[in-house]
Amino acid sequence: MLLNITTTHRPAADLGYLLHKHPDRAQRFDVSTGTAHVFYPEVTEERATATLLLEVDPVGLARRDGDTLGQYVNDRPYAASSLLSVAIGKVFGTAMRGRCDARPELAATAIPLEIHLPACPRAHAERLFGPLGWTVEAAPIPLASAFPDWGESPYVDLRLSGTQRLADALTQLYVLLPVLDNAKHYWVSADEIDKLLRAGKNWLATHPDRELITTRYLVHKRRYTVEALARLTELDDRPAEDADVPEREERLPSLAQLRREAIVDELRALGVRRVVDLGCGEGRLLRELVKEPTLTEIVGMEVAARPLLTAASRVDRFAERQRARVTLYQGSITYADPRIAGFDAIVLSEVVEHVDPPRLPALAETVFGIAKPTHVLMTTPNAEYNVRWETLPAGRFRHPDHRFEWTRAELSTWADEVCATHGYEVRHVPVGPVDPEVGAPTQLAVFTRKEA
Repeated sequence: MLLNITTTHRPAADLGYLLHKHPDRAQRFDVSTGTAHVFYPEVTEERATATLLLEVDPVGLARRDGDTLGQYVNDRPYAASSLLSVAIGKVFGTAMRGRCDARPELAATAIPLEIHLPACPRAHAERLFGPLGWTVEAAPIPLASAFPDWGESPYVDLRLSGTQRLADALTQLYVLLPVLDNAKHYWVSADEIDKLLRAGKNWLATHPDRELITTRYLVHKRRYTVEALARLTELDDRPAEDADVPEREERLPSLAQLRREAIVDELRALGVRRVVDLGCGEGRLLRELVKEPTLTEIVGMEVAARPLLTAASRVDRFAERQRARVTLYQGSITYADPRIAGFDAIVLSEVVEHVDPPRLPALAETVFGIAKPTHVLMTTPNAEYNVRWETLPAGRFRHPDHRFEWTRAELSTWADEVCATHGYEVRHVPVGPVDPEVGAPTQLAVFTRKEA
């Protein structure tokens, strides 16, 4: 199988520096499925092309295939797939990381690129690469040129053209080739989640088909897909990008950071000393809470084991005096738990929208009726603001695990009912830039018990 990478950036021979492969010699690399070759069929001042040729070992491939017929009749050695993705990672790993000591400024620069895959799975090619800024040309390949009546094969001759950093182009290929193929030639474990998030950190979170990409990359293993989607930076957590701001200038804080700061500010103003982060996830808010010296006791509770392990790992890295103030529990937000009763405050940060609506009365009873903290701080998306996210399709939620997203009026109605039932008062605080028509992207409701 073949991958051609072409640039017209001048001097075009600098492509060799970016790929860490000298244009004047062919190189050979052993990979798990065969042998990879890198050579340059074209190098001029105006244009250079690097070719990655993967020769698949047919015997090794047959041993991997459990289907007896598939050992003899298959297209795996020829069509771009996870086999080529692994070769890209092995041969161009340094280039994927954006490292180029000889030309660091070039590695950070978007340059004109053409990517050519002579045989690539047809399904979803334009849908996956188009939103990333590529011009996509997918020419159908006949099943057999001698027999036109047989129709088209499931493959296309794929050409991508655009202006990208080479590192971004390589990471996109690394992730999307297995997605196009909808299969992998090796066993997929939980480690694949980290690989996906590392490779897609600059573009996957804002891709309109990130759920499709994640599902296919993780070979439809639901527990892995759910975890990966939960760990992806949410659309409303990404900092605003301004093309006029110099690259080295400090970025504006993300909405997630603004939420955490708003929560800490409110806790400080309310005089809170003992607080529970209910639904603490991987512990990002805990990291901010331990920085606040007025908080003497901090509890994190999470129902899912894996995020709780991540939170525990994060807590272990705290300074000793900070770590001594933090306790982690595994538990549900909809079941009474005496371990979180009687605290000054309970925080529900981006939690309520993950609860099925029929379970909301149980959540309210657990938090307001049984735990009875002096204060409850709850953040949740403002559904009205969703129209301001250009990459969020109409009618879609900001996160695939959201069960609902409230408008400001809907949150106000729910909050008033909770207050009437459990004896609290509530005030609403906008978080993030306030749009005059649709409000702020995040809603913060601050509940205070009346007899407190």
